[in-house]
Amino acid sequence: FHPNQDRDPPAVCFTTAAIMFWKFDLNNTSHIDQLLDREGVTLRELMEEEDVLQECKAQNRKLLLFLSKDHCMQELVTLITEEPPADLEEKTRFKFPNIACELLTSDVALINDKLGGDESLLEKLYHFLEQEPPLNPLLASFFSKTIGNLIARKTDQVISFLRKKHNFISLVLNHIDASAMMDLLLRLISCVEPALLRMEVLNWLNEERLIQRLTELMHTGRDEERQSNASQTLCDIIRLSRDQANQLSEVTEPDPLLTVLESQENVSELLKNMFEGERTEASVVNGTQVLLTLLESRRSGLEGLMDLYSQGFERSYTVNSSILRAIEPHLKDFQQLLLNPPTRSAILTTVGVLEQPLGSARLHVARLVASLLQTCDLSICQEICRLNTMDLLLDLFFKYTWNNFLHLQVELCVASILNHSAHSDHQNPGLQNHEERPLFQHCRLVQRILDAWEENDKIQAEGGRRRGNMGHLTRIANTVVQNLEKGLAHSQINDLIKELPEDCRGRWEGFVGETLRETNRRNTVDLVSTHNLHSSSEDDDMESPFPNDLSIQQAFSDYQIQQMTANFVDQFGFNDEEFSEHDENINAAFDRIAEINFNIDANAAAFEACCKERIQQFDDCEEEEDIWDEKEINYATQIKSRSRYNPGWTASFSETEVSSSSAWGGSPQQEGEGPQDTNWASFTEFQPFSR
Repeated sequence: FHPNQDRDPPAVCFTTAAIMFWKFDLNNTSHIDQLLDREGVTLRELMEEEDVLQECKAQNRKLLLFLSKDHCMQELVTLITEEPPADLEEKTRFKFPNIACELLTSDVALINDKLGGDESLLEKLYHFLEQEPPLNPLLASFFSKTIGNLIARKTDQVISFLRKKHNFISLVLNHIDASAMMDLLLRLISCVEPALLRMEVLNWLNEERLIQRLTELMHTGRDEERQSNASQTLCDIIRLSRDQANQLSEVTEPDPLLTVLESQENVSELLKNMFEGERTEASVVNGTQVLLTLLESRRSGLEGLMDLYSQGFERSYTVNSSILRAIEPHLKDFQQLLLNPPTRSAILTTVGVLEQPLGSARLHVARLVASLLQTCDLSICQEICRLNTMDLLLDLFFKYTWNNFLHLQVELCVASILNHSAHSDHQNPGLQNHEERPLFQHCRLVQRILDAWEENDKIQAEGGRRRGNMGHLTRIANTVVQNLEKGLAHSQINDLIKELPEDCRGRWEGFVGETLRETNRRNTVDLVSTHNLHSSSEDDDMESPFPNDLSIQQAFSDYQIQQMTANFVDQFGFNDEEFSEHDENINAAFDRIAEINFNIDANAAAFEACCKERIQQFDDCEEEEDIWDEKEINYATQIKSRSRYNPGWTASFSETEVSSSSAWGGSPQQEGEGPQDTNWASFTEFQPFSR
């Protein structure tokens, strides 16, 4: 054959491949297979092999038959349920238990069938729960993962086995201080299929009084770790039950666990446990987290955020009235927490020592009040007004000027009062003008805004730093102005403004017409520049897309949300298909190829230049070259950046001549132009980030 042919003849390629195959011994038999061929091989010897798990998942038949032997399965279960010897080195002490867990949960049918179908193995697993607490957290995680896998794969056998154990729920709750037990309960609720079997499991758990027993663990006298895990379990059950109720349309029977959770009796018991005896921060926080989850009526995460901004505060949402009726008598207890929170020691912050921190308890009370006001329930709102809760929250807002978590909750409270009052005419006539009057009169909202603003201006004029609550204060002021000008309750708010003392009313009008307007204008200047950077199709002299009375935070939130559409999740990050089983999704990536538009007519010349520049001919060398010889690496080739800011910017790592054309539309560097030292990147063509 001719030495300049583009390709080797098939015979030569085959010969070369055969030489490489035998030369480098690419047909090595697995060392595990060699061990299994040896008489008397032990499980520990196989587990020492690095590829044992890989071979197991690859369905190595010989290995699976060995692992599924009775003595091997017994040893694997023993490894994940019994403490390894204490005299072993710590870094290797749990090596074999970890490998054993991975083998048992490798989702191989032969192992699943053996483990789920052998009651003696299930008994050995179950015996782990019968130990006295505390459990070893690592072994608890191995146990939970193994049982959880069986619940999903061998559902009928495992559920039948567990239901025969009358003390199963008691043992799990006895070890609830281990987070792995919480995961096990959630697997029982979420991983059982089909729907009818799942409903049987839920009824069984309800008969075992799971929710009531978790609620009892929220008592102030309980261990904080147990309280925290019990609270998290209840919150997860609420969300899981609501999500599955929305997804499983064929099930008409209500979820018994959710029914108990939302009942007035259970919520009252939860509140009793929170406030009975000494009030600790842990019991208040953990209990309030459950209440907040019960008050959720929109989806969490990105979808919930989109719902919030698309609906705003113009629609009150429905919460089970039994929850509200149980909370209402205890609003005075939450009010007392704002006045006398659990004692906390002073903490050092970036702005100095805080002698009396706000604390998680009071922050959670603020979150609860914000959620309750958003329900627009007449009785609840009246009680909050009677207790002057908003006055206390505003006191905290101006006292803790650097706690933005608190500032957000107070802002939500003010917005809820103003916006919900706006539509009270046709939804709750008795609520009309009942909330905003105390807000403007007793709480002195307008005066507080003016005083805080003037005090901050004075501090900054003396060289001090801007207070940390000024952004939220701007948003609150804008909310008042917006409802005053165009809100449905603008007439009521106008009347309240007119009732202000004359000097205060004059200060307010000057503040709105000058100070606030200028603040909003200044805040939106940089934002519009950012908006223009992302919207290159807009004109340079476009007007601000945001209302004049919006602060930068409100405007930026609106800008971000307007980019989100109903299919945002489908367009962002990973697709659900990428997390599917490989064998179920083998063609997914190739199916998308048909959707790609390969229209290159407009760039044919650039495409041809790229091909000539990048593709090299595979000419044969007269001498055979050893492909494994070490060679000097040459970084002469230019690296081209595909930066969206400047596609033509290049970095050169050696003195090489720049190509005369660029497939990516960059301008070629002409001879004599640019920096001569080509060992450094050239930034002369780098474009700024603004227009």
